[in-house]
Amino acid sequence: MDAWVRFSAQSQARERLCRAAQYACSLLGHALQKHGASPELQKQIRQLEGHLSLGRKLLRLGNSADALESAKRAVHLSDVVLRFCITVSHLNRALYFACDNVLWAGKSGLAPRVDQEKWAQRSFRYYLFSLIMNLSRDAYEIRLLMEQESSACSRRLKGSGGVLGGIETGGPGGPGAPGGGLPQVALKLRLRVLLLARVLRGHPPLLLDMVRNACDLFIPLDKLGLWRCGPGIVGLCGLMSSILSILTLICPWLRLKP
Repeated sequence: MDAWVRFSAQSQARERLCRAAQYACSLLGHALQKHGASPELQKQIRQLEGHLSLGRKLLRLGNSADALESAKRAVHLSDVVLRFCITVSHLNRALYFACDNVLWAGKSGLAPRVDQEKWAQRSFRYYLFSLIMNLSRDAYEIRLLMEQESSACSRRLKGSGGVLGGIETGGPGGPGAPGGGLPQVALKLRLRVLLLARVLRGHPPLLLDMVRNACDLFIPLDKLGLWRCGPGIVGLCGLMSSILSILTLICPWLRLKP
């Protein structure tokens, strides 16, 4: 209960709840259309989705400044790859939120002459760049952790007869044996997959961040016409990523840092 009280007190939490409800409506609308529901009910769901989207834009006013502050902090990171990925991601998020604010002004009637289609395309373009940077950061961190885990496993294997996760890595048929061949490639691939699974299992924040970014990636890809997924897939992916985002707010230790 205390965790839920802290969650509800955050302004970002309300936006995440609206986001989850919006994509739930998108998924529900697709299901209703597929099963031949009444046009009036479908219209009501679409209207509710539109209202939730507009409400989210209102809650995100000022987020551009927060993203710029995050970018300023990321500039001081010691790791050059993390510094680049995180800083560029935050800058694109700032531009995305700025475009989103313009869209809110247009939809609310404050700026009726705004070309909403053009600004929507711009916002999704910046959103896509931000997600690409986030996924690049995730891939880099996974690579570093896999290298560390591989080195640690190599040290442990010296005293354990060359067995890793039930797979024997030494001996005549091991990956280091001469001759090569498809079985050795399959064995190396299996070892890499096991190593990746071990790394992700041992670092839940990284796993959660990667899954969330991967789910979000389908949204701008569909909106920009780069890969048409359909409202059902977009709604499902948006709902999943929203639930994961809410989870990081309720359990801060699941948030990837820095």
